[in-house]
Amino acid sequence: MEKEFKVGDKVEWNTSQGKTTGKIKKKLIEPMDIKGHHVAASEDEPQYLVESDKSGEEAAHKPDALKKID
Repeated sequence: MEKEFKVGDKVEWNTSQGKTTGKIKKKLIEPMDIKGHHVAASEDEPQYLVESDKSGEEAAHKPDALKKID
């Protein structure tokens, strides 16, 4: 079963510097570019736009890369 997140959910994910946390900003369901990086999101394979608590930067992640936290 695919993980579902809602806008505002607090999540964590792994980066090259270790785990980081942030918030879900938007569910992506169509291809788009973010900071020059192509995101191949679709209805069948959505991704989530997250904003890092630490840097304020936005990035797209697949649901399996994210873990909801309290």
